[in-house]
Amino acid sequence: MRLTLLCLAALTVGISSNALAEGDPTAGRKKATTCLGCHAVEGYRNSYPSYRVPKLGGQKASYIVAALKAYKNGERSHPTMRAQAAYLSEQDMQDIAAYFAEAGEE
Repeated sequence: MRLTLLCLAALTVGISSNALAEGDPTAGRKKATTCLGCHAVEGYRNSYPSYRVPKLGGQKASYIVAALKAYKNGERSHPTMRAQAAYLSEQDMQDIAAYFAEAGEE
């Protein structure tokens, strides 16, 4: 009986962890409002250093999550993006990525 309960608890934890591994695009839309200020503007260029700001709509979710993690941990050095990613949780990143992946050409 004790072993059965332990197995059920482990299975429940595993399911919960997997549920968090995928993002919720509806939640992501709300969390991405600051992202849209730059990434949804057609032809937008960063003022310094000057470069084209990429559109995120339709981008693969796994790429967006990887990029956000890289900004958060300092592997990518853009100061604005590092500040934006600094306080995002894993779930926030997954949600934002899911939203942009479904957003198409927004």
